[in-house]
Amino acid sequence: MSCGIGSEGSSDALVFRNFTLIDGGDHAPLPKAAMVVEKGRISWVGPEADLKAPSGAKTSDLKGAFVIPGLMNLHAHLGNTIDLVQDSKFHTRESVEKDLKTYASYGVTTVLSMGTDQDDIFAVRTDQRANETPSMARVYTTGQGLMFKGGYGGLAGVNQPVATPEEAAAAVTAQLAKDVDFIKLWLDDELGTMPKMPAAISAAIIETAHKNNARVLAHIFYLEDAKRLADQGVDGFVHGVRDQPVDQTLIDRMEQHGTWQAAGTLSREASMFAYGSTPPFASDPFFTRGVSAKTLELIKSPERQKTIAGNPNFTKYPAFFETAKANLKRLVDAGVPFALGTDAGPPGRFPGYFEHWELQLMVDAGLTPAQAIDAATRRAAMFLGAEDLGTLEPTKWADFIVLDADPLTDIRNSRKIRSVYIAGSEVPSINQATGGS
Repeated sequence: MSCGIGSEGSSDALVFRNFTLIDGGDHAPLPKAAMVVEKGRISWVGPEADLKAPSGAKTSDLKGAFVIPGLMNLHAHLGNTIDLVQDSKFHTRESVEKDLKTYASYGVTTVLSMGTDQDDIFAVRTDQRANETPSMARVYTTGQGLMFKGGYGGLAGVNQPVATPEEAAAAVTAQLAKDVDFIKLWLDDELGTMPKMPAAISAAIIETAHKNNARVLAHIFYLEDAKRLADQGVDGFVHGVRDQPVDQTLIDRMEQHGTWQAAGTLSREASMFAYGSTPPFASDPFFTRGVSAKTLELIKSPERQKTIAGNPNFTKYPAFFETAKANLKRLVDAGVPFALGTDAGPPGRFPGYFEHWELQLMVDAGLTPAQAIDAATRRAAMFLGAEDLGTLEPTKWADFIVLDADPLTDIRNSRKIRSVYIAGSEVPSINQATGGS
């Protein structure tokens, strides 16, 4: 699948030199590197000593910076939240594009929106792929995800609940008619408080999608549900198992059916209890530049914090978080394919900042910085089927981040962003006073 944003790109060649290249592939970092960008794509990259700059090219000396591919988030929700309130009425083209610009300013150059989009998302995607909006993150979408009638998932006013396998098959067909990139389903009972999607319905969703050459992503919580869906051939999980440790049976089923851990959403799990008090990142300029003053005031509010801490399940969330971390590490060690996803977008899950927090939490879980970056670049592109994204190689789009420090020695250096490029065009920085939601 080719993502066509930037098909015209820059009209003149650009040369970037004097940097360390971390290309997102299997190659070791390359110091004293150079890269040539023409029409939005990389035409050459390698040792600066071998550089043959095109005539008339504009050259940028990156002065010893580190360059990595743009980050990719395989679990986002776009355009529905303003100042910690989520409502389908907020979802407009303007709100979607605002989120995509925020993502881009944080170096997140591609996102997959996960099931709570309205139909204006398709116009945004179409225009991007016709190269009308190179200054914002590229978007993929699952349209309106499928949930069980009376059960957990979706967003009121957006998602159509299904009650039978026949309704489920029809709903999949309707989404495919809109040319969604994936099908999304929710399989959960919200800690025993809601009915769970029956096996016959999830099977109908997966079978209908697969008959039409579409892939299915699933929200899961429980180990038993992950096993069921893997057996049914689901293509990826967009959360980790959180109720208990994963076992060899699940690993075997995921390997047998090619099921990805497409998103770990560790930052989502951490956010479930982070706001019972003022989180440390509330004073981090890298965070505050992307949120509104009202949002910052709300997350510091003692009254709001008391309400959050008073949730009957609040004390359970740290254990779910630790289980998710341990499970991600075990799956990665077992060779299960994995990528990065955050579930950013709903209240308290902030586009851009959360992807960098996710990288840090993946390393805290035992992955190396290189594995975390791989999950957010090359592997994410592999899952999307985006052969021209994810690594910095000739013919691929010039989506990259210029960093002032080495993220392989400390993953938190992913936050030391000097500049971001999409299709060879520098992304405007967001304004702290007006940024974020």
